[in-house]
Amino acid sequence: MKKYILPSLVGRGWGLGLLLLAFPFCIACNDEWEDEQYEQYISFKAPLNDNGVTAIYVPYTRLKEDKTPELGMGISYYDLPVIVAGSTHNSATRDVYFTHFDTLNVLNTARFGTPAYRSDIEDLYYKDMGLYDGMASYPEVLTIPSGQDIALLRIQFDFNTIFKGSPKNMVEKWVLPIQIAPGHPGYTPHPRKNYSKAMLRVYPYNDYSGNYSATTLKLSIASAPNGGTGLEEKRGYVKNDTTIFFYAGDIDETRVDRENYKVFFHFIPEAVGATRGSVDIYSDNAVLNGFKNNGTASYDIIEEMDDIQPYLKHRYVVIRGINYLFTDYTSVEGFKQEYAVTGAITLERQLNTQIPNEDQAIQW
Repeated sequence: MKKYILPSLVGRGWGLGLLLLAFPFCIACNDEWEDEQYEQYISFKAPLNDNGVTAIYVPYTRLKEDKTPELGMGISYYDLPVIVAGSTHNSATRDVYFTHFDTLNVLNTARFGTPAYRSDIEDLYYKDMGLYDGMASYPEVLTIPSGQDIALLRIQFDFNTIFKGSPKNMVEKWVLPIQIAPGHPGYTPHPRKNYSKAMLRVYPYNDYSGNYSATTLKLSIASAPNGGTGLEEKRGYVKNDTTIFFYAGDIDETRVDRENYKVFFHFIPEAVGATRGSVDIYSDNAVLNGFKNNGTASYDIIEEMDDIQPYLKHRYVVIRGINYLFTDYTSVEGFKQEYAVTGAITLERQLNTQIPNEDQAIQW
């Protein structure tokens, strides 16, 4: 049987010809791949992760390495990433402009409804920090050099202003809306609105604030202390560097009258730098009929490394001896119900010790 050998074509010059024909096509492919595949739009890194807004966690007081305030007590900042999109590096030096925008009314109506059917609904609304002088500030323009794809827009917060300028302080759901300003030469804001706009829900934090597990905290009617049920979770909000507040009992931020039910926990260490101490529990509402702290609460801070991920540190704040009475006097018109809250709660934070910046190291 006769065999046909394809490589014999090489001897006739076919192989070299095919290689020469293919060579320019390969060059064209490489050039096309190296070209920008997309528009180099400008956008924020601010994913919507908290009921239509972006939760950001900012230390109540930004500290230096020696633990002294960097800018003053109650003053902090957050670095918001600004990104040049595309498949290649930023090709030009760009001056990017930023401005405040007001779309919270649309978001509030979509999330919570309108006052037309409920007069007190606005107490559930997000509140715009940009409408109050001194609460939040940021530069109008940020320069992103050629070859650099990410820059940081530094937003400074004065939490002292929040507490002095608003009678409801952190009871309000503070949001800072920022957009990449259109109409300036040298750049184009990303056409997707949630890329070119950021709606930052600001959560200041201290060593004790956050979401506590409250399964061992019992809420009962004061006249029947042997009954009652455990709570699942309680959120501690910042008042200052050493004090947080919870809403009494099972009340949370979905209540329009939550302002009336703040219960403060002031942490007093045994000594400077100590990881244990006492907790003074009190209320600033004289109308919170019969609020009474019956116990002597204490706290411990416990830190331990993860058994499987050695770079991960678990930090626990355990508050024991909680025992107070309060009266719910607004749920039912003309009726008051006294409750007892007893037990313990635990906060856990996970910190990536490979990241030196603490607010970035905490895995929120």
